[in-house]
Amino acid sequence: MDTLIQPKVLKGFRDFLPEAEITRSALIEKLTAAFRSFGYVPIDTPVLEYAEILLRKSSGETEKQVFRFEDNGGRDVALRFDLTVPFARFTAEHKDELYFPFKRYHIAKVWRGEKPQAGRYREFVQCDFDCVGSDSAACDFEILALMKTALSVIGVEDVTIRMSHRGVFNRFLANRGLTEKSEDILRTVDKLAKIGRDEVIAQLTDSTGSAVLAEDIVSYIGMEATFEATLAHMEKMAGGEADDTRRLRDIRAMMEAAGIADSFVLDPSITRGLDYYTGVVYETFLNALPSIGSVCSGGRYDNLAGLYMKDRVPGVGSSIGLDRLIAGLDQLGALEHKKSYVQAEIFCLDAALAAHYQKVASQLRAAGIACEVFPDAKKIGAQYAVAEKKGVPFGILIKPEDAERNVLTLKNLTTREQFDGISVRDAVACIGEAR
Repeated sequence: MDTLIQPKVLKGFRDFLPEAEITRSALIEKLTAAFRSFGYVPIDTPVLEYAEILLRKSSGETEKQVFRFEDNGGRDVALRFDLTVPFARFTAEHKDELYFPFKRYHIAKVWRGEKPQAGRYREFVQCDFDCVGSDSAACDFEILALMKTALSVIGVEDVTIRMSHRGVFNRFLANRGLTEKSEDILRTVDKLAKIGRDEVIAQLTDSTGSAVLAEDIVSYIGMEATFEATLAHMEKMAGGEADDTRRLRDIRAMMEAAGIADSFVLDPSITRGLDYYTGVVYETFLNALPSIGSVCSGGRYDNLAGLYMKDRVPGVGSSIGLDRLIAGLDQLGALEHKKSYVQAEIFCLDAALAAHYQKVASQLRAAGIACEVFPDAKKIGAQYAVAEKKGVPFGILIKPEDAERNVLTLKNLTTREQFDGISVRDAVACIGEAR
């Protein structure tokens, strides 16, 4: 006899049992409705791309995390590590088939070979939504408003969305002669919440060669007061008013007009470490669990599509890290868990009534009740046990004499309350009232 292979999954990867997948699917359905309500349409892209497509504008750190290999045809390929870079390739490849501004959402798995930890996995779902083809404050605001709406529809209200503008920070660095070192500085600043102020200063001193410049950078990113006071601080250190600070004021005016300004904080330390961001940038934190990190982030990336096409296509977008968000909500006890979608289980009391059971099931489904027929005439206790494991709220029992009269017995499997000799219509009403 052959040796059995031990069933196991790779570290950082997971199976999803029905209860977990039902939770995730329910959130995705709500998010999808939110995206569509703002006029966004779905797309999809391959999970595998040419490595040069994914990595042309990436850092060495990103390359370490990418699952990259040579396929059977000798091609250098990689699994997508986010949905933004494939979208840039998609935009360039299909520019003549698209209309602009083009607003898309994409909910799919991505892969990163980073160290697994709480809320972080090597395979996870991202929910991206982007608008390309317009460099307007209206598009920047719409993405931020959609972030707020999308989180609200899945029950995430207690959040703070921290935002800033890479252009202001870039001007600040340019005035100090640090433009050539900006990528290293941005990545260091992006780690402020993880490694703390002192370590950031130490790393900035190494990268700039000056403790004075390091302190200056930390002074810039350390300001947090009212939106206007923080913006005035950023503006002063960057050399005065410019298009970037005017853009932030325009976005703020729209937030106030829409009545959502209180959910947003101007935070100069938000820089987003990836190279392709050029304008507004933002990260979202659960107020009750900030330690889990940002659950929704993004920004403006006007030059990204330029890697693959000559025409300049400005863009702005955001991404919800669904698995990290679910992990956080689970810790907070804020998730509703369901084991199945079935509202009523028709128990099999007599195999000879199989056709009648299916008839009743069809009538229930036509009335909007999710139900199923237990397939085997096992002992009723065994059938109850299965229904209980699945969390089914109602059971339906039909004896031969009930079938002749077209009635049934409806039993609430939680309270044990029972309704004998009722019609399918009455059963539908009872189940509906209990929802």
